[in-house]
Amino acid sequence: MPSSAIKKYLTRTWYSVKVDWYPYFVRLEVPVSATVEHEKRRKEILESALDVFVEEGYADTTFQKIADRCGITRTILYLYFKNKREIFMFSIKRFSEKLEAEIRAVEAGADGMAGADGMAGADGMAGADGMAGADGMAGAVPSVEMLRRLSSLILRRCADQRRLLSVIVGYLEHSRKSGVDVEERIRRRTIRMRHIISGVVIAGQSKGELRAVPVGAVSDFFYGMVEAAIFRLAVLGAERTDDLEAAMALFFEGLRA
Repeated sequence: MPSSAIKKYLTRTWYSVKVDWYPYFVRLEVPVSATVEHEKRRKEILESALDVFVEEGYADTTFQKIADRCGITRTILYLYFKNKREIFMFSIKRFSEKLEAEIRAVEAGADGMAGADGMAGADGMAGADGMAGADGMAGAVPSVEMLRRLSSLILRRCADQRRLLSVIVGYLEHSRKSGVDVEERIRRRTIRMRHIISGVVIAGQSKGELRAVPVGAVSDFFYGMVEAAIFRLAVLGAERTDDLEAAMALFFEGLRA
């Protein structure tokens, strides 16, 4: 088909089109407004899909059920996501990215607790290199207070997102039955948090604020308490984790030099 004919056909759509003279090579340029609308629609789909995941569980949720909840056809849904796993993983990504941003704000000395809308998110999985150095605890916030702020932030955000966490737990169980190394997958997704906590402890010890205890032990305790919080929220149906937050605060106080 001549390039002029291609251009005439495509310009009937809402795309702007540039046609190179090389035969059959067409570049579609999507207007910014269309991109914004596309992202807005993706977020709406994610919110509706989460409701389906919570009600049905990951295993019983289908692409068709998500499309039905969104009031669109499967064909339209494919324009935004290729399958239900991509929808689910993107939800986790939004959650973890925003949580990471808030943790970084705490590291920088901000109060980090603003905005309860929960998380935007990363697959949280960025590689182990994502760590700010041990000296990265900017500002004059004492190490014990920094650890308390980080633990409070993470536990509260987990409580905010307990519906998503309940689906994640079901997804991990489904994956385990399918032969997936769930423990390794979790380790990769939480390594950034472990490094942040280790960095705070190392910085505190170097400044003489914290006792000379094994850094790994502190990181393991921190992560273990987060796991306990997730179990309570996602499995037992608890709505708050105030007692765990208080227990962590007592532990961190005991680290004071």
